[in-house]
Amino acid sequence: QVQLVESGGGLVQPGGSLRLSCTVFGFTLDDYAIPWFRQAPGKGREGVSCIRSRDGYPYYADSVKGRFTISRDNAKNTVYLEMTNLKPEDPGVYYCAAQRSRYNCQRYLNGGGVDYWGKGTLVTVSS
Repeated sequence: QVQLVESGGGLVQPGGSLRLSCTVFGFTLDDYAIPWFRQAPGKGREGVSCIRSRDGYPYYADSVKGRFTISRDNAKNTVYLEMTNLKPEDPGVYYCAAQRSRYNCQRYLNGGGVDYWGKGTLVTVSS
């Protein structure tokens, strides 16, 4: 059974850091692309990052490039999103998702064609 569970959200000051985790169940990270999305109150869902299944290659939205890092630990069935230098525009509910694909990843950041979703974890940036 495919499941995804996010953790690591919380309150952080501007310029601070958080590491989000996405633990997956029922599949291997070698077979599923894992994109991350976020949604701020009153805003649409935004693709943030994606890690390609076949080789772990990372993709990033321009808004987070250079500040966020996506990685995975296959032995722990976990994908991490390390967020640094957090800015006032970064808060929101962060979701990880999964799609069975060995090759595709960046295209999922538009939100289309993704079959499985976690419930989200809330990130708040405040002084």
